[in-house]
Amino acid sequence: MSSPPAKPFGALGRDVVAIGQGTWQMGRERGQALGALRRGLELGMTHLDTAEMYTGSEEIVAEAIAGHRREQVFVVSKVLPQNASRRGTISACEQSLRRLKLDRLDVYLLHWRGGHPLEDTVAAFEKLEEDGKIAAWGVSNFDVDDLEELAPLAKHGRPACNQVLYHLGERAIEHAVLPWCESHQIALVGYSPFGSGRFRDDKTLGEVARSHGATPRQVALAFLTRRPALFAIPKASTAKHVEETAGAAELSLGAADLEKLDRAFPLGRRRSLPSL
Repeated sequence: MSSPPAKPFGALGRDVVAIGQGTWQMGRERGQALGALRRGLELGMTHLDTAEMYTGSEEIVAEAIAGHRREQVFVVSKVLPQNASRRGTISACEQSLRRLKLDRLDVYLLHWRGGHPLEDTVAAFEKLEEDGKIAAWGVSNFDVDDLEELAPLAKHGRPACNQVLYHLGERAIEHAVLPWCESHQIALVGYSPFGSGRFRDDKTLGEVARSHGATPRQVALAFLTRRPALFAIPKASTAKHVEETAGAAELSLGAADLEKLDRAFPLGRRRSLPSL
């Protein structure tokens, strides 16, 4: 299998594979998780997403990427909102770097909004960039009002991305968050792209999959990454699942496919993003 295609990651000035590997709750199954991540890297899925909240996951990522040249991987981690003061953000980042055995993160995210002023978190992010400890910063779980509040505080090209819940049954971001991010050159990274897995046996999803010789999971991922700004980070749970996921990068859905899926999984009304 050839390396999956990559595309510009917001205004970062770097191309990143559209489908990466998530690591939520990986610490519970270390051996299996390590094998999955390594297999994904072999298949070119070099976008690895982790967080200080994901107990044990940063250490697993460190082991998985050992031996790879630094420029071959794109590593993202996150600071918890309760740690996102000026000093706390810097300390949390340094601890993540130690666990990851890296001297720099490609992107560092605020996991969700908390009690610390955005001005303080942004100031810490800028200091981390200045010191070369992160290449860029971004946010997660930000709705449009949050992004608009953040915009005057951020320099051009920041935030690099906004990571949000996005799957076929949860398309709320398409009303306003996705258009806002697209207009500001911000990558939109969808987590939990399979939801609870309840779409696996959907009739329409199955029909589209069969027409392409693909699987329903691959079709779902192709739909969720169909636009230039869209990326996805499915959990790398097993090597077998990773191999299936990697195949989605080569799948191109036509207009008729997209129309069928849009009817089967309607957008619904605009509403606020689900809160954590």
